[in-house]
Amino acid sequence: METILRNTRPTARQMYLDPRTKIFLCLTVSFVMLAGDGMGTMRYVQPVLAIVPLVFLLLLKKTWIAVYYVGMYIITTTLPYLLLPHLPSIVNFLFTGVIAVCTQALPSMSMFCLLILTTTVSEFMAAMDSLHIPKKLTVPISIMFRFFPTIKEEYAAIRDAMKLREVGSWRNPIEMLEYRLVPLLMGLVSIGNDLSASALTRGFHAPTRRTNVCPIGFHWQDAVAFIFCMVVIVIFSLSLLLGW
Repeated sequence: METILRNTRPTARQMYLDPRTKIFLCLTVSFVMLAGDGMGTMRYVQPVLAIVPLVFLLLLKKTWIAVYYVGMYIITTTLPYLLLPHLPSIVNFLFTGVIAVCTQALPSMSMFCLLILTTTVSEFMAAMDSLHIPKKLTVPISIMFRFFPTIKEEYAAIRDAMKLREVGSWRNPIEMLEYRLVPLLMGLVSIGNDLSASALTRGFHAPTRRTNVCPIGFHWQDAVAFIFCMVVIVIFSLSLLLGW
């Protein structure tokens, strides 16, 4: 069994990467995109980091989401330059600030979503156990891994039910909020309780070390990802220290 697991390679469903590599890549992209000022060398590094979620979306064959991501990023990067000469100074200050935050946060949120979509709870727990991370930190995060997909499924069920009854359309926004948002908020409480009970049932809080059969491990693609992240971190540090 151990030999089979060691010889198993990550698939496209896992972005061909180990969960620890995906977490490190997600933290690197998020930190550099949000902390970078977009000046000097970072003017070229940040667009490269913005391509990383696009590559993984294409690997997962999420074509429409990739097109939407590219469109949103192009709009947020070019719109300030097009409208800047035609707006008052106070509007420019507020507008460009919001657009800049969206431009920097979009790749970060995309990497976070990809991390949740391509990593199961078992893979995440196995990766955290191998890093000797305390269970007080890993258990809440593991619950979060199922929380967001469950919210999506719950909202889809509410939307289908409202369409079946022909209520809560965009023609009446107040009615839509009442028939869609209120049931969703009420369902979040029960979802959180159910996921917490599921974590207790599966023994995530057990003091002993858990056994896992998840095929995790480092391969050549993980080494490439780690080298890429280290190069980005070094360039970011030098840009702060030397003003590149």
